[in-house]
Amino acid sequence: MITSDCVLEKENEKGDEYLVDTSVWIEFLNGKPGPAVDQLKTWLMVEKVVGLTATIYQEILQGAASEAHFQKFQTYFSQQPFYHPLDPVASFAEAARIYFLCRRRGLTIRSTTDCLIARVAIEHNLVLLHNDRDFESMATVIPALRLA
Repeated sequence: MITSDCVLEKENEKGDEYLVDTSVWIEFLNGKPGPAVDQLKTWLMVEKVVGLTATIYQEILQGAASEAHFQKFQTYFSQQPFYHPLDPVASFAEAARIYFLCRRRGLTIRSTTDCLIARVAIEHNLVLLHNDRDFESMATVIPALRLA
């Protein structure tokens, strides 16, 4: 669980910046172990800046088990860095292209939302931390998608 002593203002060292997918945040919040959760914990402990998209924010809030959790999640996550599509039309077209290119290669992407998350990571040159096979599939087709 995210606690009130979490640092809300962080400075990122020069180098990579990170986007953390819902798949990792949900496991982290539920106390489930795993390599991606361990990586997130390390980044939080050393005060790396980790961001999210509006869609990831929505998915985290949707997963709240109670009103109290919803309020805590909303308070914490609304203060984190947000990355948005750079262009309100072209970014979505490029997200659709990711889906299209994967489908042409015989890869089924289960969530078109994940294509948009991947596109935002590419546009902002972010390393994407995830626990979702769709991103692994996308990365085989889209070399610009950098995965942790």
